[in-house]
Amino acid sequence: MATYTLPELPYDYSSLEPVISGEIIELHHDKHHAGYVKGANDTLEQLAEARDKDQWGSINGLEKNLAFHLSGHILHTIYWQNMTGDGGGEPLEKDGTGELADAIAESFGTFARFKAQLSKAAATTQGSGWGVLAYEPVTGRLIIEQIYDHQGNVGQGSVPILVFDAWEHAFYLQYKNQKVDFIEAMWRVVNWQDVAKRYTAAKERANNLLLVP
Repeated sequence: MATYTLPELPYDYSSLEPVISGEIIELHHDKHHAGYVKGANDTLEQLAEARDKDQWGSINGLEKNLAFHLSGHILHTIYWQNMTGDGGGEPLEKDGTGELADAIAESFGTFARFKAQLSKAAATTQGSGWGVLAYEPVTGRLIIEQIYDHQGNVGQGSVPILVFDAWEHAFYLQYKNQKVDFIEAMWRVVNWQDVAKRYTAAKERANNLLLVP
């Protein structure tokens, strides 16, 4: 059975400075993300053992753990790719991201309104969680979600294409308790080329969502 592995970062630890310090990136990737990978793999082993022994007393906890760790792994994998030291600004036609820019305008009115909504969603997530721009395949529009922990409050079938990590471990060493300042700084490292590719891929695969057999 295939297991989950920690992806390598697409840049050096210090590549996102001064927005995110190299120390944070190292701890975040090598410790926190690695922990979610291990948690997902460990839970799969525990579920296999439960099947073998036909012992289901811990099934509720195991299923919750699998959702938590697997979603954490997936969101972090997107998170690293969503950022670049050469990022920021907004998607533009001249940069080859015009289709994404048009979709944002259609779904939110203007880029400024989109930015305000995603910033507010990320900054006001209660406890630990994420602010996420996602492609919603039923209507073909972009939506913004607040994801509690890694897996709660998610529209079924929606595909995350831009994720802002609002867990304290993503910023506390540098920004202390000023989550709003961290979210605002995040816009300076958004990799719009990556987000645009994810948007295109999500649209192309939208018909894979089986609503009617």
